[in-house]
Amino acid sequence: MDKEARLDGTTVAEHPEALRLWLRLLTCTQLVEKQVRGGLRAQFETTLPRFDLMAQLERAREGMKMNELSRRLMVTGGNITGITDQLVAEDLVERVPVPGDRRAYRVRLTGKGRRQFADMAHQHEAWVVDAFAGLSEKEVGTLHRLLGKVKQHTLSTLLATKEKI
Repeated sequence: MDKEARLDGTTVAEHPEALRLWLRLLTCTQLVEKQVRGGLRAQFETTLPRFDLMAQLERAREGMKMNELSRRLMVTGGNITGITDQLVAEDLVERVPVPGDRRAYRVRLTGKGRRQFADMAHQHEAWVVDAFAGLSEKEVGTLHRLLGKVKQHTLSTLLATKEKI
């Protein structure tokens, strides 16, 4: 049963449209993520957190410090260390000392890691595109634009709230 089908024993129809839309967004996100997770596991024997870490490193060719990865991925340093250790063991990433800081390392993709990530990223894109295949190109554009408005409004609200604190 998905989030749309249940709400503390009440039907979704009893709730305002905004709540119904929120539940639909959550359900769609979970379904697409489930498809992506399953595909990564079946086709590449990897996990979404590993893919996400490699995606961050793909965008930073010079590599990233562990704390920067942790911040960008919004997970603890311990999570990053564990995933990094696995990827180092598989020769997909490497740790490079940071000049002037004996305790810090930059993590970056190896050549093998770049090639493997490129294959995964291509397939990831195909899974996401397939998730939206039921919509026309125009509908995808409209949905993107409307969700952009929600994003902007929410960001504005968050910024206004922070200023009051």
